[in-house]
Amino acid sequence: MQIEFNAKKRELQGSSASRRLRRAGLVPGILYGSNLKPESIELDHNALFQHLRKEAFHSSVLTINLEGNKQMCLLRDVQMHAYKREVKHVDFQRIDATQKIHQKVPLHFVNGEIAPGVKLHGGMVSHVITELNVRCLPKDLPSFLEVDLKDLDLGHSLHLSHIALPSGVEVHHAEADPVIATVLVLGGNKADEDADAAVATAAAAEAPGAVAAAAAAAEKKSAPADKK
Repeated sequence: MQIEFNAKKRELQGSSASRRLRRAGLVPGILYGSNLKPESIELDHNALFQHLRKEAFHSSVLTINLEGNKQMCLLRDVQMHAYKREVKHVDFQRIDATQKIHQKVPLHFVNGEIAPGVKLHGGMVSHVITELNVRCLPKDLPSFLEVDLKDLDLGHSLHLSHIALPSGVEVHHAEADPVIATVLVLGGNKADEDADAAVATAAAAEAPGAVAAAAAAAEKKSAPADKK
């Protein structure tokens, strides 16, 4: 996805100058990286705010047009007003097309409504992880990663190893194969809540087979005792 935005060089520095910029409908920012000198920039607030509303602006390679000089960059930080819909400051990092980059990309979950655990057993999909940190060349950076839930059954989990990564993209995560999503028991009584908690705890613990075992134990606990 090609996203381009405009910026101008900012001459005046300091908090007073930044306040004047904001009153004029502009946002102070900085462009740094790629072994070049950091540049203070200013951007139109309304145009930037509309870009920030789009998910892809936060996870894609961007093109900044700085007074006719176009450069590739990534959005690295946004400071918002505590309670107003106002952008206070923004940071962009220049990137080199030949150097690999690290970037967080969102996960898009699909087919959750037809997963056996949901459609046949009335369960509820829990999104354990919603974004992943990837490493790749700028040309290979995906705007998102798709997670297909169509085969996920009740009490089962989908792991990172189940996700098909685009060519040239690798994921960096603290755990070797973390749980991405799981299907929990959906119900309104105490036994169902215990089952949900047991499955979620097992998923977080990453113990082999723990999710299914926890679901089975919770179901057995919730079953009514035989009358004598």
